[in-house]
Amino acid sequence: MNQEINRIYWKCRRGMREIDLLLREFSSKVLSSLNENDVNLFDEILDYDDQSLYDYIFKQESLGNKDHEAFIDTHLKKFNKQGNF
Repeated sequence: MNQEINRIYWKCRRGMREIDLLLREFSSKVLSSLNENDVNLFDEILDYDDQSLYDYIFKQESLGNKDHEAFIDTHLKKFNKQGNF
């Protein structure tokens, strides 16, 4: 699992600064504590382009996948609101 987490951590490096900071901070502080299902969901979320993620996280524009949106709402937005980013 550590090798998978390392791969996902590097996948968090993005071109859009806001998304890059949020994803890298989240992955360095929270990723290792997630269960396997949530790690897999996070990995799938990282396949979205930066603009789509930005639009969902900051503008509430749908991604078209309820599981991904629920994960983002539960984990990434909560992490962002706690001042970790």
